[in-house]
Amino acid sequence: MKRDSIRKITVVALFAALSSVLMFLSFNIPIVPSYLKIDFSDLPALLASFSLGPLYGVVVSLIKNLINVTFTTTGGVGELSNFLLSATFVFVAGLIYKKNRNKKFAYIGAVCGLLAATFVSYFTNTYLVYPFYEKVMPINVIIGMSSAIIPSVDSVSDVILIFNVPFTFFKGFLNTVLTFLIYKRVSPIIQSGKIK
Repeated sequence: MKRDSIRKITVVALFAALSSVLMFLSFNIPIVPSYLKIDFSDLPALLASFSLGPLYGVVVSLIKNLINVTFTTTGGVGELSNFLLSATFVFVAGLIYKKNRNKKFAYIGAVCGLLAATFVSYFTNTYLVYPFYEKVMPINVIIGMSSAIIPSVDSVSDVILIFNVPFTFFKGFLNTVLTFLIYKRVSPIIQSGKIK
Protein backbone atom coordinates (compact mmCIF):
# COMPACT_ATOMS: atom_id res chain seq x y z
CA MET A 1 0.00 0.00 0.00
CA LYS A 2 2.75 2.45 0.95
CA ARG A 3 4.76 1.61 -2.18
CA ASP A 4 1.68 2.23 -4.36
CA SER A 5 1.14 5.64 -2.74
CA ILE A 6 4.77 6.61 -3.30
CA ARG A 7 4.50 5.49 -6.93
CA LYS A 8 1.38 7.61 -7.46
CA ILE A 9 2.94 10.67 -5.84
CA THR A 10 6.04 10.23 -8.00
CA VAL A 11 3.99 9.89 -11.19
CA VAL A 12 1.89 12.95 -10.32
CA ALA A 13 5.02 14.99 -9.55
CA LEU A 14 6.66 13.98 -12.83
CA PHE A 15 3.51 14.61 -14.87
CA ALA A 16 2.92 17.96 -13.14
CA ALA A 17 6.49 19.05 -13.90
CA LEU A 18 6.16 17.96 -17.53
CA SER A 19 2.77 19.63 -17.80
CA SER A 20 4.19 22.89 -16.42
CA VAL A 21 7.02 22.87 -18.95
CA LEU A 22 4.60 22.12 -21.80
CA MET A 23 2.40 25.02 -20.68
CA PHE A 24 5.41 27.35 -20.97
CA LEU A 25 6.04 26.07 -24.51
CA SER A 26 2.85 27.56 -25.91
CA PHE A 27 2.64 28.96 -29.42
CA ASN A 28 0.27 30.92 -31.64
CA ILE A 29 -1.51 29.72 -34.73
CA PRO A 30 -2.27 32.23 -37.48
CA ILE A 31 -6.04 31.74 -37.76
CA VAL A 32 -6.86 32.88 -34.20
CA PRO A 33 -6.10 36.03 -32.19
CA SER A 34 -2.58 36.10 -30.71
CA TYR A 35 -3.79 35.83 -27.10
CA LEU A 36 -5.05 32.28 -27.78
CA LYS A 37 -2.13 29.89 -27.60
CA ILE A 38 -1.77 26.17 -28.23
CA ASP A 39 0.05 24.05 -25.69
CA PHE A 40 0.17 20.36 -24.89
CA SER A 41 0.04 20.66 -21.10
CA ASP A 42 -3.19 18.62 -20.85
CA LEU A 43 -1.43 15.56 -22.25
CA PRO A 44 0.31 14.60 -18.94
CA ALA A 45 -2.86 15.40 -17.00
CA LEU A 46 -4.90 13.13 -19.25
CA LEU A 47 -2.27 10.39 -18.95
CA ALA A 48 -2.48 10.70 -15.16
CA SER A 49 -6.27 10.59 -15.26
CA PHE A 50 -6.33 7.44 -17.39
CA SER A 51 -3.52 5.61 -15.60
CA LEU A 52 -4.11 6.61 -11.96
CA GLY A 53 -7.66 7.97 -11.82
CA PRO A 54 -9.55 11.20 -12.52
CA LEU A 55 -8.57 13.02 -9.32
CA TYR A 56 -4.88 12.55 -10.12
CA GLY A 57 -5.42 14.21 -13.48
CA VAL A 58 -7.08 17.15 -11.73
CA VAL A 59 -4.14 17.41 -9.31
CA VAL A 60 -1.70 17.55 -12.26
CA SER A 61 -3.85 20.32 -13.80
CA LEU A 62 -3.84 22.23 -10.51
CA ILE A 63 -0.09 21.99 -9.96
CA LYS A 64 0.78 23.08 -13.52
CA ASN A 65 -1.36 26.20 -13.10
CA LEU A 66 -0.02 26.99 -9.62
CA ILE A 67 3.50 26.88 -11.08
CA ASN A 68 2.56 28.93 -14.13
CA VAL A 69 0.64 31.57 -12.17
CA THR A 70 3.97 32.76 -10.76
CA PHE A 71 4.84 33.88 -14.31
CA THR A 72 1.36 35.11 -15.25
CA THR A 73 0.65 37.87 -17.70
CA THR A 74 -3.10 37.61 -17.07
CA GLY A 75 -3.32 38.38 -13.36
CA GLY A 76 -4.01 34.69 -12.71
CA VAL A 77 -7.28 34.73 -14.65
CA GLY A 78 -5.82 32.80 -17.59
CA GLU A 79 -4.44 30.16 -15.24
CA LEU A 80 -7.75 29.88 -13.34
CA SER A 81 -9.61 29.45 -16.62
CA ASN A 82 -7.01 26.94 -17.83
CA PHE A 83 -7.38 24.95 -14.60
CA LEU A 84 -11.18 24.87 -14.82
CA LEU A 85 -11.11 23.70 -18.45
CA SER A 86 -8.26 21.23 -17.98
CA ALA A 87 -9.78 19.79 -14.79
CA THR A 88 -13.16 19.35 -16.48
CA PHE A 89 -11.57 17.66 -19.47
CA VAL A 90 -9.38 15.18 -17.61
CA PHE A 91 -11.85 14.47 -14.80
CA VAL A 92 -14.73 13.56 -17.12
CA ALA A 93 -12.45 11.53 -19.40
CA GLY A 94 -10.84 9.67 -16.48
CA LEU A 95 -14.14 9.05 -14.70
CA ILE A 96 -15.72 7.40 -17.74
CA TYR A 97 -12.58 5.37 -18.46
CA LYS A 98 -12.41 4.24 -14.82
CA LYS A 99 -15.87 2.62 -15.15
CA ASN A 100 -14.67 0.30 -17.90
CA ARG A 101 -10.95 0.31 -18.64
CA ASN A 102 -10.83 -0.49 -22.34
CA LYS A 103 -10.06 1.38 -25.56
CA LYS A 104 -13.72 2.05 -26.36
CA PHE A 105 -14.34 3.74 -23.03
CA ALA A 106 -11.06 5.64 -23.29
CA TYR A 107 -12.32 7.14 -26.56
CA ILE A 108 -15.79 7.79 -25.15
CA GLY A 109 -14.27 9.36 -22.03
CA ALA A 110 -11.93 11.58 -24.04
CA VAL A 111 -14.74 12.77 -26.32
CA CYS A 112 -17.06 13.45 -23.38
CA GLY A 113 -14.29 15.27 -21.50
CA LEU A 114 -13.48 17.31 -24.59
CA LEU A 115 -17.13 18.27 -25.10
CA ALA A 116 -17.56 19.10 -21.40
CA ALA A 117 -14.49 21.38 -21.41
CA THR A 118 -15.66 23.05 -24.62
CA PHE A 119 -19.07 23.70 -23.03
CA VAL A 120 -17.49 25.06 -19.83
CA SER A 121 -15.21 27.33 -21.88
CA TYR A 122 -18.20 29.40 -22.96
CA PHE A 123 -18.99 30.19 -19.32
CA THR A 124 -15.42 30.75 -18.14
CA ASN A 125 -14.84 33.19 -20.97
CA THR A 126 -18.21 34.92 -20.56
CA TYR A 127 -18.16 35.31 -16.77
CA LEU A 128 -14.48 35.21 -15.85
CA VAL A 129 -11.94 35.92 -18.58
CA TYR A 130 -13.49 38.75 -20.57
CA PRO A 131 -15.00 40.62 -17.58
CA PHE A 132 -11.46 40.71 -16.14
CA TYR A 133 -9.89 41.87 -19.40
CA GLU A 134 -12.51 44.62 -19.69
CA LYS A 135 -11.10 46.08 -16.47
CA VAL A 136 -7.52 46.23 -17.74
CA MET A 137 -7.94 47.04 -21.44
CA PRO A 138 -10.67 48.45 -23.66
CA ILE A 139 -12.82 45.59 -24.90
CA ASN A 140 -12.74 47.15 -28.37
CA VAL A 141 -9.05 46.24 -28.55
CA ILE A 142 -9.85 42.56 -28.02
CA ILE A 143 -12.76 42.68 -30.46
CA GLY A 144 -10.45 44.47 -32.93
CA MET A 145 -7.86 41.66 -32.72
CA SER A 146 -10.59 39.19 -33.63
CA SER A 147 -12.29 41.30 -36.30
CA ALA A 148 -8.92 41.69 -38.03
CA ILE A 149 -9.20 37.95 -38.75
CA ILE A 150 -12.97 37.74 -39.31
CA PRO A 151 -14.41 41.20 -40.06
CA SER A 152 -17.96 40.27 -39.04
CA VAL A 153 -16.89 39.82 -35.38
CA ASP A 154 -18.26 42.83 -33.52
CA SER A 155 -18.98 41.73 -29.94
CA VAL A 156 -17.47 39.77 -27.06
CA SER A 157 -20.10 37.12 -27.60
CA ASP A 158 -18.92 36.73 -31.20
CA VAL A 159 -15.30 36.46 -30.05
CA ILE A 160 -16.19 33.72 -27.57
CA LEU A 161 -18.38 31.70 -29.93
CA ILE A 162 -16.23 32.09 -33.05
CA PHE A 163 -12.77 31.86 -31.48
CA ASN A 164 -12.62 30.76 -27.84
CA VAL A 165 -15.06 27.85 -27.85
CA PRO A 166 -13.77 26.22 -31.08
CA PHE A 167 -10.19 26.90 -29.95
CA THR A 168 -10.82 25.03 -26.68
CA PHE A 169 -12.16 22.08 -28.67
CA PHE A 170 -9.23 22.12 -31.11
CA LYS A 171 -6.61 22.34 -28.36
CA GLY A 172 -8.26 19.51 -26.41
CA PHE A 173 -8.52 17.43 -29.58
CA LEU A 174 -4.77 17.78 -30.23
CA ASN A 175 -3.98 16.77 -26.62
CA THR A 176 -6.33 13.79 -26.95
CA VAL A 177 -4.75 12.56 -30.18
CA LEU A 178 -1.25 12.79 -28.69
CA THR A 179 -2.40 10.99 -25.56
CA PHE A 180 -3.75 8.06 -27.56
CA LEU A 181 -0.59 7.94 -29.64
CA ILE A 182 1.65 7.46 -26.59
CA TYR A 183 -0.61 6.00 -23.88
CA LYS A 184 0.00 2.33 -24.72
CA ARG A 185 3.74 2.89 -24.65
CA VAL A 186 3.88 4.68 -21.31
CA SER A 187 1.04 2.94 -19.45
CA PRO A 188 3.01 -0.23 -18.54
CA ILE A 189 5.84 1.93 -17.18
CA ILE A 190 3.43 4.01 -15.09
CA GLN A 191 1.57 0.96 -13.78
CA SER A 192 4.75 -0.95 -12.92
CA GLY A 193 6.30 1.97 -11.08
CA LYS A 194 9.49 1.72 -13.17
CA ILE A 195 9.66 5.39 -14.00
CA LYS A 196 13.23 6.53 -14.48
